[in-house]
Amino acid sequence: MAAGLHPLAPHHLPGFITAPGETDTLLVVTGIILLAAVLGVGLIFLRLHTLPERMAHKSQKLQFEIVAVLGLLALFTHVHLFWVAGLLLALIDIPDFSGQFGRMAHALERIAGVKPPADETEIGEAQSADAAHGASEGHAPARKESGHA
Repeated sequence: MAAGLHPLAPHHLPGFITAPGETDTLLVVTGIILLAAVLGVGLIFLRLHTLPERMAHKSQKLQFEIVAVLGLLALFTHVHLFWVAGLLLALIDIPDFSGQFGRMAHALERIAGVKPPADETEIGEAQSADAAHGASEGHAPARKESGHA
């Protein structure tokens, strides 16, 4: 039996209609375009979503961790207010008060005549330096004064 067109079919079929058993190229091309479009839109969405975090990271902001947490909250809860808050925090430059307060505290300690508390490393270095100095001069290591009068 010869393969022919159905008697009711039009004589000129469009190019996207395939014969039985052949690969449907229109379906394959459409699937590839759809997959590329979904991946492209997803990448653009994620790139836009991480914009506040990238902005805060680039400018070395103090509030970088807060912006990152707000971005994650916005991603997982779909509450866009978290994203807007993160964007605003990434744009605002919060001043670093810790350095200024530290300098003021040291200045006030000098004015009051109070010695600032030493760190663990400074105590260890001071004791080893005292021991080395005392050993080289034949003296016993210097004792620390107590604050009692």
